[in-house]
Amino acid sequence: LGAHEVGGVAEGGSGGVPGFMGVEKFRPVMHLVSHVTGRLRPDMSALDALRAVFPAGTVSGAPKIRAMEIIAELEGEQRGVYAGAVGYIGFNGDLDTCIALRTMVVRDGMAYVQAGGGVVADSDPAEEYRESCNKAAALLRAIEEAEQL
Repeated sequence: LGAHEVGGVAEGGSGGVPGFMGVEKFRPVMHLVSHVTGRLRPDMSALDALRAVFPAGTVSGAPKIRAMEIIAELEGEQRGVYAGAVGYIGFNGDLDTCIALRTMVVRDGMAYVQAGGGVVADSDPAEEYRESCNKAAALLRAIEEAEQL
């Protein structure tokens, strides 16, 4: 899915997936991580690339537009930074981003934590819920520790 999104703004034949579904381990969770590359077409900018890949279909689902409509109907509130991008555009035009998969926003003294998992046809709702709780655990633990200071 990510390769398809990048392919929309990349020069033909320049793309690749040098790292596919590698396991990255963190204390509370593990992630499958893929790296997708492509040389940006001359008629495209870094912002065109950003627009093509965010929100990431790997988080929203596919087809992306319909999946986002369903998410808006079911979730009832906007995701904010969750599932968005954190990154930078360098002075040389390079763009480097990552998906904000576990986020905390503090507003008016209240912390809002968001975490989730990708739902597919054969997902088990109980397992998806457990995965979401595991992903949020580190952020919730940080709040608990901060409150004890």
